[in-house]
Amino acid sequence: MTETTDSSHEGQPNSDPAEPEVATSQPATTEPNADNADDEPEGKKGAALRETVVLVAIALVLYYVMLTFVARPYLIPSESMEPTLHGCSGCVGDRIMVDKLTYRFGSPQPGDVIVFKGPPSWNVGYKSIRSHDTAVRFAQNALSFIGFVPPDENDLVKRVIAVGGQTVQCRNNTGLTVDGARLNEPYLNPATMGVDPWVYPCLGPEFGPVHVPPGRLWVMGDNRTHSADSRAHCTSIPADAMKGLLCTGDPMAGTVPVGNAIGKARFIVWPPSRWGAVRSVNPQQNH
Repeated sequence: MTETTDSSHEGQPNSDPAEPEVATSQPATTEPNADNADDEPEGKKGAALRETVVLVAIALVLYYVMLTFVARPYLIPSESMEPTLHGCSGCVGDRIMVDKLTYRFGSPQPGDVIVFKGPPSWNVGYKSIRSHDTAVRFAQNALSFIGFVPPDENDLVKRVIAVGGQTVQCRNNTGLTVDGARLNEPYLNPATMGVDPWVYPCLGPEFGPVHVPPGRLWVMGDNRTHSADSRAHCTSIPADAMKGLLCTGDPMAGTVPVGNAIGKARFIVWPPSRWGAVRSVNPQQNH
């Protein structure tokens, strides 16, 4: 008798594998840390401040280099260069930009308006224009560096009339001459000087002849009757001085070493109404 086996598995659990149950949990949302939020702007502010300080420091260094080697502003303290440059004691004069590069590669030429350090003989009687108060003096020096206060030294501005190797003199019958040729000086203004140069050619006492030594300059102001220039510092032979003839002695005292030239006046930078170039007019151009 054949035994039959029932193939059904009643009561047996479902043989299909159960699908794994996947957890569907949402990612936890993190609340922003209030401390981190505060730190981030502070960090940005600190970086911006450091960057600003670095940029300001670089700008100051570049400005210092420019003032030392390239160009520098100067305040005109006197009226000796009127009307080319305005200036007077106790008023706001022109501020000029002085080119300090040109004379590193060459020498001043006739007609150049130059700023120069007064030689020792020109410094007699010069008094400091600085305050005795330390804080005020510091402020004055700082403002001088950017051209808002005159330097505390005998820095002068004049026009070059003759250079080393040339002979300059003035006689009422010939006028101002260099190497015997009369100069053409369109920058002289009779109204400013109060004298007509065609009537009084020397605009003061006759002088010379002065043989300008090599490496030196004979300089004069455009406001010829109000300028303590080379004529005021030269020496005279006593007998000539008695006759009213000046500058016939040692030419060294009345001339300026080329090495004393600080730079060439290029532009009037202040006030705005006076903006413009400072012209170099060669008075010897008719030679």
